[in-house]
Amino acid sequence: MASIDREFIDSLPKAELHLHIEGTLEPELKLELARRNGVDIGQSTVEQVRATYSFTDLTSFLSVYYPAMEVLVTEQDFHDLTIAYLRRAAADGVVRAEIFFDPQAHTSRGIAFSTVIDGLWSAVQEAPSLGVDAALIMCFLRDHSAESARETLEASLPYRDRIVGVGLDSDERGNPPEKFAEVFAAAQNAGYRMTMHCDIDQEQSISNIATALHTIGVERIDHGTNILEDPSLVAEAKQQGIGFTCCPVSNSFVTNQMKGAEITQLLREGLKVSIASDDPAYFGGYVGGNIAALAEAQQLTRDEVVQLARNSLEISWADDARKQEWLRQLEEISAR
Repeated sequence: MASIDREFIDSLPKAELHLHIEGTLEPELKLELARRNGVDIGQSTVEQVRATYSFTDLTSFLSVYYPAMEVLVTEQDFHDLTIAYLRRAAADGVVRAEIFFDPQAHTSRGIAFSTVIDGLWSAVQEAPSLGVDAALIMCFLRDHSAESARETLEASLPYRDRIVGVGLDSDERGNPPEKFAEVFAAAQNAGYRMTMHCDIDQEQSISNIATALHTIGVERIDHGTNILEDPSLVAEAKQQGIGFTCCPVSNSFVTNQMKGAEITQLLREGLKVSIASDDPAYFGGYVGGNIAALAEAQQLTRDEVVQLARNSLEISWADDARKQEWLRQLEEISAR
């Protein structure tokens, strides 16, 4: 089967639904912000910074990931981080970006919630000039307490019009979804949409996915390919139209494979699978690169690549009018 060229992939309008803005901190920008803010990061060249972006599993990744955020100090820093990502996303054909951010990773080191949200929001407001419709999803850190999550939810309420939904990320071990059930219920009552990380090959993966679906009531699952271990859950997710935001390139860093066969099986069984880049500065692939890597590894057809883009738009939390316009554009481009 002929390979699918990158130009075709990038031409397809698509939504990126699993992107941690802190994970877009490229070495060049990290070094620039460190110098701007007088933060000693222990490196003085881009090459030295890039060399620290090394890990073998989720735990070792997080041990690099969180200390790197020390360079994010001012509202301008958060703006610059976000606008840099949006430019990369636009080049990959992203028309809708739903951006995760982790306020607790910043408030816990003395950065005000308002500093974070104001900086992110200023970039979101600029996104249309790049051809991108952007939104923010606030994630709770699951290795923090449920009380900390509740305090973060309360801090977000004055900015409710800037945040489309909530999620749950960070280290899943010993931090099952039910730990945050009350906080998610309160978030839903406040009008937030809901998604949740169910990382690949974690402790109690299947029970965590079941809890996310049955107890929390999420609309999307981030990662989630372990659902294939329970065909009844697969059938339920398909019937409910649950979205899956899969990140093949990052999978290959935190496990020994990209889970390409599993992602492709879910796609071919008709589930709403989309592809995203997770933490691209650390894993070396933005959304177009992730789709290309999966397409090559799994010998996807052009129609299957188009279906991935279609799924991403359909499961996005954009308004229906915009979704229909993007889907119309997708059909026109794919037909050509």
